[in-house]
Amino acid sequence: MHANSNNAVHKFIIADDHPLFRSALRQSITQAFPDAELYEAEDMESLQRCVARHGDCDLLLLDLHMPGARGFSGLIFLSGQYPELPVMVVSANEKPEVMCRAIDYGACGFLPKSAPVETITTALQQALAGEIWLPQGVAEQCAAESSDLVVADVVASLTPQQFRVATMLAEGLLNKQIAYEMNVTEATVKAHLTALFRKLDVNSRTQAVLALGSLDVEPPGQFTPPPKHAPAHA
Repeated sequence: MHANSNNAVHKFIIADDHPLFRSALRQSITQAFPDAELYEAEDMESLQRCVARHGDCDLLLLDLHMPGARGFSGLIFLSGQYPELPVMVVSANEKPEVMCRAIDYGACGFLPKSAPVETITTALQQALAGEIWLPQGVAEQCAAESSDLVVADVVASLTPQQFRVATMLAEGLLNKQIAYEMNVTEATVKAHLTALFRKLDVNSRTQAVLALGSLDVEPPGQFTPPPKHAPAHA
C-alpha cells in the first residue's frame, strides 16, 4: 500500500488538460507538502504513460474531462488497471450527484476546482490517510445508483487498446476513422469492437454507444442491460 508517514515524500500525479489549472494545483500541493514529487499529464495517453512509470504514486488528481476519455470512463478504466492507486477527481462540476457517482466508480474523493487552498490541503491529507473526502454535506446525499455499474465493470476490464476504441466509438467515429487514429487496420478495429460488444452483452454499435453513454457526466438516458438469457433470434 502507499506510505503515509509524516516524513514520507509524497508523490502526486496531476492530470488536467489546462496548464493554468495544473500550475495552480501544483502550487497548492507544494504549499501543503513542500517535499512532494509532482508529475503531470495533459491527456489520457500521457497519463497512462505517467502512471506506468510512476505507479507507486500516493495520489492521482484526475480532471473529469480529460481528452482521450469520456465522462467517468477515464476514472473507471484507471481504477480497473491500477486498483492500488488512489484517484481523486477534480472538476468544475459541483453537482452532488456527479460527486456521488465518482465515488461509486472508484474515486477516493471529489475536489471542486473552486476549493480554497485550506480545503485542498484537508482533502489531500484525508485521501493520503486512506479516507474518502467529499465537500461538506455531500456524503449524506449519496445513495448508490448502481444501474450503470454493469457498464462500469466492463470499462474497468478493457485493455488500453479496447478503451481507445470504446472512447472513439462513443464519440461517433467510423471504423475507418478509428483505424486511422490508432494506426491499425479496420480488421483490427472490428476485432476490438467484437470483444467490446461481447463484454457489454450488446449486438450493435447503437446499443454499445447507449451503454457507454450511461457513463457520461450528464447521461442522455438510462441504459437498461438486456436480459441475461434473451432469445438468440432477432
